[in-house]
Amino acid sequence: MGVEPKKMEQLLSDYMDMQILYRSAIREVSTRLEILDDEFQFRHKRNPIHTIQTRLKTPQSMMDKLGRRNLAPTIEVMRTELTDIAGIRVICSYVDDIYMLADLLCKQAGVKLVRTHDYIKRPKSNGYRSLHIVVTVPVHFSDGGHEVPVEIQIRTIAMDFWASLEHELRYKSGGKVTRDVIAELRECAASIAELDARMQKIYHRLEEMDPTAEKPAEGQA
Repeated sequence: MGVEPKKMEQLLSDYMDMQILYRSAIREVSTRLEILDDEFQFRHKRNPIHTIQTRLKTPQSMMDKLGRRNLAPTIEVMRTELTDIAGIRVICSYVDDIYMLADLLCKQAGVKLVRTHDYIKRPKSNGYRSLHIVVTVPVHFSDGGHEVPVEIQIRTIAMDFWASLEHELRYKSGGKVTRDVIAELRECAASIAELDARMQKIYHRLEEMDPTAEKPAEGQA
């Protein structure tokens, strides 16, 4: 039995409103991060952010997630139960930059930290490493203000390299990865983590050798 035309029209209208809201939240967070990056370049002559990627969860992906959680597939439930509709991935050069950016962003006016999953200090069983935070940011429309959640994943270039290829390999195998491959991927993740740590140490060593380098105070860009 199909959905009545009026109900379908209302559903599509509500979904478009939701898309605009979450796109605006992505733009809000992206702009704040870009400003932090610009300020760091001005003050310290380098950019902590390598790239920023954004994505808006598709309707099918949202419906699938609600289905797995046995929740009603409605716009209202999507907005109240899903905190990852709006997503931003920030790629940094060094591990220290990850925590610095997260700290600076969460200290800004209007930004509220909802949840943190630190998969760098506590990697997933497959070796995945990244810092995941969910924040809410204010989005102001003509009808008033809205607090909108945005999921932010912050990782290094090396972590992103591993995550991208691990995803590609799993997709290529149809999700059927053998135990030996899983073990090898985990070993690769550990090697990449060691490489990240070594590159961070090299950066600090060169920074200490530069007498003109202005050191950022803790919690400041």
